[in-house]
Amino acid sequence: MLRILDGSGESGKSLSEQDVKDFLTTKVLNVHLGTVDDHGHANIHPAWYYFDDSKEKIYVETGKHSKKMENLTRNDTIYFCIDDPSPPYKGVRGKGSVKVSYDVNHNVLVAQKIHMRYLGNLEHPMAHELIDAIKKGQSVVLEINPKYYSTWDYSKQ
Repeated sequence: MLRILDGSGESGKSLSEQDVKDFLTTKVLNVHLGTVDDHGHANIHPAWYYFDDSKEKIYVETGKHSKKMENLTRNDTIYFCIDDPSPPYKGVRGKGSVKVSYDVNHNVLVAQKIHMRYLGNLEHPMAHELIDAIKKGQSVVLEINPKYYSTWDYSKQ
């Protein structure tokens, strides 16, 4: 069961659990990930994602030596925000912990779901390039386990 907080302020409504799942699985938006660097400064990383509604986890493919990976090796806490920039505004943000998968077979399957979501097929040259990076051990998959979701929906005013 998702832990949902009302992040809408005074003029909107919170999303229901089903609304959150629908939003995360049907909207094709970037997730913005927040990590903390070695100086204690916030870093924001936009990325493609896949939400597994049966496991209630968010998956992101990233370079093994990316800045977000460097930051997550020191602190596995991550913040995330997925929001629709078109009115009426709607979104989901939260905080979670991250588990990094180095398992190539698992990572290829997750990456295929991400690429289908954003590219529409696996024949796209970018899909081939990103899958090859996983097979060569250059990319990993982040499994984000959200502690809560803070949601807003201004279409329900």
